[in-house]
Amino acid sequence: MIFVTIGTQDKKFPRLLEAIDKAIERGEIKDKVVVQAGQTKYESKNMEIFDFISPQEFSKLIDECDLLITHGGTGSILTGIKKGKKVIAAARLKKYKEHVNDHQKQIIKEFEKEGYLIELRDFDRIGKVLEKAKKFKQKKFKSNTENMINLIDNLIEEDNNTSWYNKIKEILWYGFFGVLTTLVNIISFYLLDKTGMNVYLNNFIAWTLSVLFAFITNKLFVFGSKSLDKKVVRKEILSFFFFRILSLGIDMAGMYICISLIHITKLISKIIMNVIVIIANYLFSKLFIFTKEE
Repeated sequence: MIFVTIGTQDKKFPRLLEAIDKAIERGEIKDKVVVQAGQTKYESKNMEIFDFISPQEFSKLIDECDLLITHGGTGSILTGIKKGKKVIAAARLKKYKEHVNDHQKQIIKEFEKEGYLIELRDFDRIGKVLEKAKKFKQKKFKSNTENMINLIDNLIEEDNNTSWYNKIKEILWYGFFGVLTTLVNIISFYLLDKTGMNVYLNNFIAWTLSVLFAFITNKLFVFGSKSLDKKVVRKEILSFFFFRILSLGIDMAGMYICISLIHITKLISKIIMNVIVIIANYLFSKLFIFTKEE
């Protein structure tokens, strides 16, 4: 029996299950396959899949399996090798949004270097890795591997610190350029208001100037999306302006509520709505628009 565990974190990992499913279809796997899938929703007629199982059942399945296929979680790997099971490990990767960083690659690399497991790097070659596992002689686990575990912990901590630094840096840059974008918007609005222009036309022109400034600064400095590929750039531009139009609708509606219904002054209304819109625009850009350079 092959036991597959991909962890219980909130990010999904269907890529591994798809590779195993295809290997079964191709006849490369003939054993029964039991999967602990966690948050990953996956249906297959070829595998017995559970979302979550108790620690006792988890331990029992590892005891009974002939091969453990796991993600790069230290706990799962250690449980397998301590029980003398052959282990194939596949890292969750940041570029597929399977994890927040790539520390699982480092974990697996260290265990593989010590002779404890086989890494599955290319999911299209899972059949070759399974054949290799049949002949693989796993190094017997020794308690004196504390230095290796400490090294892995340091790698994880270093990678997590880098990840947190990048997140904070991104937010700080976005906040800085967000303030500049807001100033472009508010100053444009203020100057145009002095001409006696209609408040809503004024608001639209101020928005147009600020959104052009925001696109350039967001793309180059905040999210680091410097790709010159035409398809990527076109997608970013269309997505950016679509979501900015959406935030414009939020801005316009908010201005109407503040000025006409609540009777707040025009300038104060503008400042309030810019705070709301800048938060919405960050989330739109982060989640839907820019592809950050790896």
